[in-house]
Amino acid sequence: MNQTIKQPEEFNLKNIFIGSEYIIPIYQRNYAWEKDEIEQLLTDIYDSKERYYLGSLIVDEIAPNTFSVIDGQQRLTTLFLLLTFLRDETLSKKALRFEAREKSNFTLNDLREKHNLEKDGFYSNEIIDGFDVIQNYFSIQEVKNQEYKHQFISKFENILIIRTQVPKQIDLNHYFEIMNTRGEQLELHEIAKGKILGVIDRDIPNFKAIAGLIWNKCSQMDSYIQMNFDKTSRKNLFGDNWDNFICNKPNDLLSKISLDQELSDKRYSLLDKLETPVIETETNIEEDYENERFESIISFPNFLLIVNEALQKDSGEDDSSLDDKKFLETLKVNWSNGTNAIKFIYNLLKFRFLFDKYIIKREYAKDYKEEGKWSLQMLQMYYDKNKRQKKPSYKLTYAVDENDIDKKTETLRSLQSALRITYTSPKTMHWISKTLAQLNNNLQTDLTSLLEEYACKKILEANYKEASGFGIDRIVFTYLDYVLDRDSICKHPIQNFQFQFRTSIEHFYPQHPIEKEKWKEQPLNSFGNLALITVSSNSKFSNLDPQSKVASYPDTIKQSPKLQLMQEKMKENDNIWNEELVNKHKEEMLSLLTKEIDKYKKA
Repeated sequence: MNQTIKQPEEFNLKNIFIGSEYIIPIYQRNYAWEKDEIEQLLTDIYDSKERYYLGSLIVDEIAPNTFSVIDGQQRLTTLFLLLTFLRDETLSKKALRFEAREKSNFTLNDLREKHNLEKDGFYSNEIIDGFDVIQNYFSIQEVKNQEYKHQFISKFENILIIRTQVPKQIDLNHYFEIMNTRGEQLELHEIAKGKILGVIDRDIPNFKAIAGLIWNKCSQMDSYIQMNFDKTSRKNLFGDNWDNFICNKPNDLLSKISLDQELSDKRYSLLDKLETPVIETETNIEEDYENERFESIISFPNFLLIVNEALQKDSGEDDSSLDDKKFLETLKVNWSNGTNAIKFIYNLLKFRFLFDKYIIKREYAKDYKEEGKWSLQMLQMYYDKNKRQKKPSYKLTYAVDENDIDKKTETLRSLQSALRITYTSPKTMHWISKTLAQLNNNLQTDLTSLLEEYACKKILEANYKEASGFGIDRIVFTYLDYVLDRDSICKHPIQNFQFQFRTSIEHFYPQHPIEKEKWKEQPLNSFGNLALITVSSNSKFSNLDPQSKVASYPDTIKQSPKLQLMQEKMKENDNIWNEELVNKHKEEMLSLLTKEIDKYKKA
C-alpha cells in the first residue's frame, strides 16, 4: 500500500472543502446513504471529544486542486449537505460536483438557495432525502437543546478527515483488491463503465446517455434483456414480437432507444442530456415474477470479458482473457478511443440478446421452483386478451411454437449444461465466447455441431485413451454422458435426464471393499469402473459393493447415464461386476468417444 499511495494530508471539517473541488466520477454509485448512516455520522460529530478521526478520503488529482473521488464519496457528500444546511459561507458552488449526473448537481445547487425542494422529477430524490434527514435531525435536537447547533459547529475544528492521493500510474485492479477489506467499495465493472463512457464523443447527440442506459440494462443478468427496457424501446429494439434484434449498426441505437422524457424539459441543456449516463424507465407490464424466474449462469463482469473475447479475431483460447484478476487490463482496448467504445456498447447489447436466446439459464418455475432446471428458451410477446396487455412468453429456442417438442433445442440444452458443469470457473467458459462469436458471424450456425467439436477437441487434448483414475478429465465423463443420453444407448434411458454439478469420480467396484477382495490398480482405476457423481452421493456409496449401490441408491445411479449403463451390464451378467466387464465397458466407451472425435477431424 505504501508503494502506491502518496503521503496523506489531514483536514478538519472546517477546511476540507476550502480551496479544493471534488468530482464524483461516473463509475461511482449515486448518493445512497439513508437515515441510519446519516444520523450516526451527525451523532459521532456531536459526541466527539477533542480530536476525532471521522474517516478517510481517497482521491486522484486530475487538475490543480481538483480531485476525482475514488473512495469516501458517500461520507463526503453527506458532509457537503451538512455544511449546505448550516449555510457555511466558505462553501463554494463548485466544491462538490457529480460527473455526468446533472440531476444531482442541479439538486446541490438549488439546496443552497432553498432548503425545501419538491420531488418533481428534476431533482435527485436520494439527495433531497439525505438533506431532509439532516434538517429533521437538527429540528428534533434543538427542541431539547436550543444551543445544539452552535455546540455542534464548535466541534468542527477537531473533526479530522485524512485525504490520501493516489499516484497517476496506480494499478486499479490492485487498488480495488485492497479496498475489498473496507466497507462499501467500487466494482471494477463500474470503473470500466466510466472509462468507456468517458471517451464517447460529446458531438454525437445523446449517445453517451444511451450508452450508459445500455450498460445498466445489460448488467441485469437474471432477466431477459427485452424485459429490462421500457415498452417503447423494447418494440424499437426487438420488433413487434420482441424476438429479434433489429439494430444493424451503432447509430441505429439513437433512433431505437427512447430516453426519459424529462430530458426534453427546457431546464435541461443539451450538455445535461449528453452527460446523463443512466435514465431509469418503468414498464406497465407485470414482470416482477418473470425477472425472478430465471438465473444467469454467469455474472455481468464475466459477461463483459466474454463479449470482449468473442470480438477478438484470434480464435485461440487463453484463460487470462476471461480472468477477472486482469479485468481492466483486458478490457482497456475498448476505451482506447471513442470508436472502440461505441462499437463495444453496440456489441454488448447485441451479444446480450444472443446470450439470452442461445445460452442456457437456470429456470425456477412450476415443479422446479426450489432446485431449478436447465432452460434454453427464447422470449417472445403474446397478447393477453383478458388483461389487454402485452406479456412475455417463452418457447424452446428452435421450436415453432410453445407446444412444439423441439429435439434440436433439447439436445443443445443438454450439451451446454454438460459444458457448464464441467467448466465451472468463469475463466474457462470459452465455449460461451465461441458460441457468441459464431452467432455474430452467422445466425444459422449449427451450435450443436460447433460445441460437440469443441468438446471432442478437449477430450483429445485430455489423453482420454491413456488416462486413468483421478487423472481422467471431467469432460471425458460429461461428454460421454451427453452422448449416451442423446442417442438413448441405455436399454432403459434415464427419463428427463438433467446434468447436475458433479465433481466426484466414483469407483463402481469400491477402492476399499468390505469383506471382498481388493482389486488391482488397473481394473480398479480403469475408465470402465468409473463414473462421475455428486460429492454427497459419493460419500453415501462409500465402500458398498456394486450390487448394494444399485439396490440402495437408485437415484444416485440416475445421475449418470454411464452409471446406468454399467448397472444394466452388471444385471445382464447375473448381477456380477467383474474385471472382464470393466475392460469390455471401457473399450466400448472409448470406441464411442473415438467415433465422436472422428466426426470432427479435419480432412
